Parts: sequence; C-alpha cells; structure tokens
Amino acid sequence: MSEKNNINSDGGAPDGLAGKNAIVTGGSRGIGRAIVERLAGSGMDVTFTYLGNEEAANKVVSENPDLSITAVKVDGRDSEAVNAFIESVYDRVGTIDVLVNNAGVIRDNLLPMLEDEDLETVFKTNIEGVFHFCRAAVPFMMSKRSGSIINISSVSAEKGGRGQTNYSASKGAINSFTKSLAVEVGRRKIRVNAVAPGVIETEMSKDVRDLAGDEIISNIVLKRYGLPSEIANAVWFLASDLSAYVTGQILSVDGGFKM
Repeated sequence: MSEKNNINSDGGAPDGLAGKNAIVTGGSRGIGRAIVERLAGSGMDVTFTYLGNEEAANKVVSENPDLSITAVKVDGRDSEAVNAFIESVYDRVGTIDVLVNNAGVIRDNLLPMLEDEDLETVFKTNIEGVFHFCRAAVPFMMSKRSGSIINISSVSAEKGGRGQTNYSASKGAINSFTKSLAVEVGRRKIRVNAVAPGVIETEMSKDVRDLAGDEIISNIVLKRYGLPSEIANAVWFLASDLSAYVTGQILSVDGGFKM
C-alpha cells in the first residue's frame, strides 16, 4: 500500500480503507450515492445495491470512472436474493470489510390514515432489509475476525415528528438492533454503529422541506439543512481505522435538531 493510499482523501491520518471492500445498500441517489463515492474515494472497492432506478445507479458508475464502483440490483426484502448477492460479492473480491445499510423508504401520514401497506413497506425495507444484509455478511466478517457495519438510522428514532409513526418505529428498531449486534459480534472484532441523520437535502426529504421549511429550520441549531456529503463523512469515519475503539454507538449528524 502506497503512502498516498494510506491516508484519507483530505491528506490526514491513515484511515486503513485503501484496498478493502465495501457494500452499500441503496447507493444510487442522495446519501447513499455520497457514501459510495466517499468510500470509493478512499481507495475501497465498493459494490452498491439499487432496486428501482437503474438509470441513477448507472450514472454513479459512469460518472466516477476512476473509482472502483459496481452496481447490482437487489431487493433487500428478499432474504434469498440478499444471500446470493453477498456470496457473489465475496467470491468476486475475497472479503467483506464494510457493510453500510442505507436503503430505506418513507410512507408518511397521520396514524389513522396509514394503510397496512404503508406499515409493511416501511418495516420490510427499513428493518428486515438491514437484518437480511447483516445476517448474510456477518459470517464472512467473523471468519476474518474483522469488519465494520454502519446502519443508517434517523433523528426520527429519538425525536418524534407528525406523520412518522411507522418510519420512527423502524429507525428506533435499527438503533436497538445496532446495539445488540455490536454486543453479539464484538468478540470477533466486528464493530457495529449507526449514523442518525437529521434533515438532509435529498430527494427523499424534499416534500417535508417544502411543506415545513421554516418550521424545520427554526428547530435546527445550525440553521441549515445537512448535506449528503456530511453524512458520508460520518460513515467514512465509522468505517475507518480512526474509529477502531467505537462500537454500539448512534452518531447523530443533525445540526442540533430539536435540542
């Protein structure tokens, strides 16, 4: 490993990521794309999943020709598809060093107006998807006695919001899952953490920002929305050797939302 590749992209301390392999779920847009590009920019081979938007996924690859990025269509709700995908990545690159569970959906509405499908879609994607990917990847990390898992949670897990009972419940489950898995695999030198974004400038949050922009900003200490790159930097830190003594933590990156 060259000295250049042994430092982070800002020229700082060694991050230990160059030459390693990462999987990012939901990596075609917004926060997911920023994470893919941040990790690949640190010298990682990154394989990301997408489900519905093949055009966006292909753009991530084509617009980063100098980075090692691969896009694969996978439905995280399908455990057999996830198992096959994880095995195929391992067979191709030889290790699974970092897993970032970013894929998620929202179906916001007031509780009396939520349909069964709204609950099922959110829970299956946001909770079961994380479970499927972790369950498939952990054995490969355990055999190497090394690995870092980062789950993308949300400020909504801790701070209530109108119309988000289903989404908040799903992210609260992710926080609990993260802490329990950290205890379960810590002896095998696998770290498990979560990043909890606040309101970030993405397509997913656009409707919320359009409807309640001034109200939201008034509740953010830094008086601005976050950027996908700022979430990606937090993920990079938790993936890297710089956080070697950090596990079971929920890192809020929310600008001081609702403090």
